[in-house]
Amino acid sequence: MAGKKTNVKIKSKNAQVIVIFWLIFIIIIISIFMVKFPVIEKNFKLFKTRITAASNAEEEILPLDEEEPAVTVTVQQQPARPAPQTQTQTTEPAKPGAPEPAKPAAQTTQPAAPAPKTSTQTQPAAQTTPPVQTRDRSIYYTQVNNDGQILHSKVTRRVPVSDSPMQDSLNVLLKGPTAEELSKGIVNLIPQNTRVLSATVRGSTAYISFSEDFLFNTFGVEGYVASLRQIVWTVTEFQNVKDVQILIEGRRMDYLGEGIWIGSPINRQSF
Repeated sequence: MAGKKTNVKIKSKNAQVIVIFWLIFIIIIISIFMVKFPVIEKNFKLFKTRITAASNAEEEILPLDEEEPAVTVTVQQQPARPAPQTQTQTTEPAKPGAPEPAKPAAQTTQPAAPAPKTSTQTQPAAQTTPPVQTRDRSIYYTQVNNDGQILHSKVTRRVPVSDSPMQDSLNVLLKGPTAEELSKGIVNLIPQNTRVLSATVRGSTAYISFSEDFLFNTFGVEGYVASLRQIVWTVTEFQNVKDVQILIEGRRMDYLGEGIWIGSPINRQSF
């Protein structure tokens, strides 16, 4: 009896397992169907349209025995228009002794000759540039002789005439001597990169403002003295100038270098 009960229990369990398996299988099938439902619906609609299109195409095919009715076209002919009548003038024969009618003179019109073209273009007058006026200016540089003495050396330059002749002369001075003058021992002892900022005259004193580069002379005291001599002698070549006040960036300074006085105007006798 115990063995029978055990077999019944095992069979019931197997039946439950089979039922559960099929339930799970059905659920999986339903899930797949739900997921793929849009695709299945799309394919079904496509299949349906193809079937309906094929059936419609068969209905549109005409049987071969039937012939299309002939189409007759009637063309209405318009009545021909009467040809325009031409009026012919008959001239009666001239009576004997009667004067013949005067024939109209044939008028021949010649095309008018085109009027000669008159050139209105006027050639521009040749522009002549006036020559640039120049003037000789005395420029002073430094020269070292064979004995080692430092002297001033005068050279002449052609400087264009302008409203600031003194500043023009100083700019020429800063350019330095020519190659020929350098070969003769003529040099410029004003520091390089020095610029003239302004040059004005008040009374008989010229106020010359230089950039700060003028403060740095690599030749020492003799270089400072020689550069001042070059400036003073060049500026006092102008007749209305007697002395020169040196300014640095527009400011008055008392000394230049190692104790060289520039706090007041200096002249040629200062050297």
